[in-house]
Amino acid sequence: MSAAESREIRRKRLRWRSWHRGTREMDLLVGGFADAHLADLDEAQLDRFEALLQAPDPELYDWMTGRSLPPPGLDHDVLRLMQDFKFSPRGG
Repeated sequence: MSAAESREIRRKRLRWRSWHRGTREMDLLVGGFADAHLADLDEAQLDRFEALLQAPDPELYDWMTGRSLPPPGLDHDVLRLMQDFKFSPRGG
């Protein structure tokens, strides 16, 4: 398997995890973000995104909406991209 194939498989796995968070609201927010941005993230950013996916939905939601501050190790460029992301329904 080539490095490009490996990266594509990783992106597909991260996209699936983004759309299967456990709450519909977070599926839409995180999945929508993944659809919009995963293709543009480099390997280091994918690592940071994957670390954010480890967080429980309530905590990640609070960080994304600015309700609370993330731990220093998770306060980075990818979280800021998620905070700036504006969800819009598909086809809407």
